[in-house]
Amino acid sequence: MNLALWTVAGTLAAAYLLGGAFKVITPKERIAAVGHSGRWVEDFSAGVVKAIGALEVLAAAGLVLPAVLGIAPVLVPLAALGLVVIMAGAAITRIRRHEWKLVLVDLTYLALAAFVVWGRLGPASFAG
Repeated sequence: MNLALWTVAGTLAAAYLLGGAFKVITPKERIAAVGHSGRWVEDFSAGVVKAIGALEVLAAAGLVLPAVLGIAPVLVPLAALGLVVIMAGAAITRIRRHEWKLVLVDLTYLALAAFVVWGRLGPASFAG
């Protein structure tokens, strides 16, 4: 269980570090031009897109650094919970935009983050 949680948390951390950094450093118009999956930014201001990216980068760090450093490892499930909230918002945005295939991608990320929350607060808690 611990190995599965580390694998999922590490994979999510890598994905959100890259995706979040991309949102922070790339202009909104360029994100929208990437393709169909990036057009969600049309529903938000440039500042909100950058804020989402910054939260994703912070969550990526929170998924691994507290446990690796042994400093406040309770932050790991909290970071994962933050990603659950972000991905719920992403899924709602996709539903409003009728982007049904992309909703499945967002729900998959949500489920993976929820698995980390469940595992790190329950059977494979760092508190034990």
